[in-house]
Order: sequence, then structure tokens, then C-alpha cells
Amino acid sequence: MITRRRSRARRAGDARPVWAACAALLDYPTADLVASLDRIEALVPDHEHLAPLVDHLRRGDLRRLQEDYVATFDHTRKCALHLTYFAYGDTRRRGTALLAFKEAYRAAGVEWDEETGELPDHLCAVLQLGATVDADCARRLLEDHRAGIEMLRLALSGWRNDDGSTGSPWLGALLALRDTLRPLRGEEADAVRRLVEQGPPAEEVGLDGYGADPALSGAPPLIAPATIPVGAPR
Repeated sequence: MITRRRSRARRAGDARPVWAACAALLDYPTADLVASLDRIEALVPDHEHLAPLVDHLRRGDLRRLQEDYVATFDHTRKCALHLTYFAYGDTRRRGTALLAFKEAYRAAGVEWDEETGELPDHLCAVLQLGATVDADCARRLLEDHRAGIEMLRLALSGWRNDDGSTGSPWLGALLALRDTLRPLRGEEADAVRRLVEQGPPAEEVGLDGYGADPALSGAPPLIAPATIPVGAPR
């Protein structure tokens, strides 16, 4: 029992390289991302959850990887990479939550880059914030949306692949992220159960002022220190 707690604390203390790797590996697969896999792997050598995902991206056909990514994250509501979606769906309350993310970035000393066409609650962006700018700020955002992260992990865990196997290749990134966070509290576990049973709120209101869901193929592979985009770490 004590050993397990210490092990988890040690992994949580090394969150920055894990977050940087996860931010890159959960991004839309591009040739630039594949070319940077050696650098990503060097951040988290022989990581039990991330090494298989790195290998999958390294060995896979790029076009097929892109198709699988879109089918997983862009066409499946339960696999959304936008953290506020799980709590608020496409409701009016989500707009306020998105503004809170932008304010959190500003408090950390950076401005959200609207030109990316991405929403500020994208998991990759929050992880890059933590890996490169302000780990405490990013951790608060992640913990505030812990139920959504667990929902995403469960959805990827139950993903059915074309060959009949279960478990998305991208599941490893969620398992690695989970190991850097504290265990779920009781009310959070209840929130996860509700999400599984009911799904996110469904009131459609439109979020044009916050950017539409991205076609991430144009996302930059590297990040600049004063912005929060999505892509591979330096």
C-alpha cells in the first residue's frame, strides 16, 4: 500500500515530460509528428503506456493513422479531446467555461492564439501549458475536468478496432496522464458514472465565437514559448 502511493507520487512528480509527450502523441498525426517521435520517446524512455503508442505511430501508414484519428476523436462524441464538452456539451454554460480556460492561460503569462482555430480547452493545449509554462495552472484545469478525462479514458478503453480487438492505440496516452493525477474522489467517480449513463448535455447553441472543431492537419509541429498551440515538444 505504502509502496504504491510512493510510486504514484513519484510519477506525478515527473509530470512535465509525460504531459509533453502526451500532448504530442494525442495530436493529429502528421509527417512532422512522425519525424519527431525519437525526441518524444527520449522524454519518456521505455514508458509502459506511451512506448506502444510511439511504436504504433512509427510503424503505421500515415494516411491510415490520420483516418483512424479522425474516426476516433472527431467523429465520436465520447472521445472528444475538448475538456469542457464532457461537463457542458454544446450548451450556453460551455461558453463561460471556455472563457475561464483563456483567463487561466492569461494568468499563467500567455495568450491563447486564436489563429489556431482551436478551442482553449483542447487536452493537448492544456498539457502543453503544463509541460512548458505553468504546471500548477495546468494541473488545476486537468483536475477540475477529471471526470471528463476519465470518460475519455473509458471510451478509448472500450474502442473496437477493425481487427476485432478492443482498446484504442491512443489509450496509452490517457493511462499515462491518469498516472500523473490524483485518484478520483467519490463525487468525481459519481460524475463519471453519470457521464457514462447519460452523456454530455445536448442543448445545441453554436460556439462560433470560440472556434469550430479543428481539422488539425495544419497544426504546427513545434510550440513557441509565448503561445499555447498543439503539437510536438521542443
